[in-house]
Amino acid sequence: MNGKFGEALSRMFDVSTTVELLQYDFVQQALIAGAILGLLAGVIGPLIVSRQMSFAVHGTSELSLTGASAALLIGTSVGLGAIAGSVVAAVLFGLLGAKARDRDSVIGVIMAFGLGLSVLFMWAYEGRAGSAFSLLVGQIVAPGSTGLELLTLCAVLVIGAIIVIYRPLLFASTDPEVAEARGVPVRKLSIVFAVLVGVTAALGVQIVGALLVMALLITPAAAAAYVTASPLRATVLSIVFAEIAAVGGILLSLAPGVPVSSFVTAISFLIYIVCRLIGKSRRANTGRIVANSPAAPAHT
Repeated sequence: MNGKFGEALSRMFDVSTTVELLQYDFVQQALIAGAILGLLAGVIGPLIVSRQMSFAVHGTSELSLTGASAALLIGTSVGLGAIAGSVVAAVLFGLLGAKARDRDSVIGVIMAFGLGLSVLFMWAYEGRAGSAFSLLVGQIVAPGSTGLELLTLCAVLVIGAIIVIYRPLLFASTDPEVAEARGVPVRKLSIVFAVLVGVTAALGVQIVGALLVMALLITPAAAAAYVTASPLRATVLSIVFAEIAAVGGILLSLAPGVPVSSFVTAISFLIYIVCRLIGKSRRANTGRIVANSPAAPAHT
């Protein structure tokens, strides 16, 4: 295989180059950032999947891209800009999409408008084109020491908030009508959770990129859901899968110099396929056991 793609593949498992690059501070910071993001994504992912918010995550990441590109244009912190954009998106989704029948259309309308603004801001940006492109696909040098501090602080706040609201949020996610009847503030919890999701998506934009942040927020949790029905086990597995994808993706991207998101998405997808096959095999075995049990009705 010739060309740039073939060269990247040939260098993918160049251990000596990878070990050499691991000595640099920016690589170590990226690995720490990836580990923190993997933990955060693994914790919040199962709740996103159970609440069927995958499309909302995509919309939120697009609006975080709007905030990040605006910050890039005016010369302020890209991380703070991404968080501001995602929080605005979360609030808009929560207020305008309160009714289930309106939710998808509201997300689609706001997402399209925000993406249009992002294109305008990146077009108007006169700095390096690579800086604007990295907002779409992520880059390993994005975190830096300042970004790592912001990521750590936000991760602590988000995980702390999830711990506080976890039980009522899980109740509201499982059966919102009964939860509301029992006095659980379902709408307020939805808005709070949407903001937490928005902050998480914004943190992932700098490393994975706005286009592929779902690979960390959705895919590991969806994979875990195939192998366990326990919320606690699903969360633990989701964290493990997200860590493997995030840290493994960064390590594999070092030698060939390929965007991190390419490997993160590939690893996440591979984990998802394996878990889906395991889940399908388990269901088939369970079906055979039930069919062959003495209590099973005889076929006539």
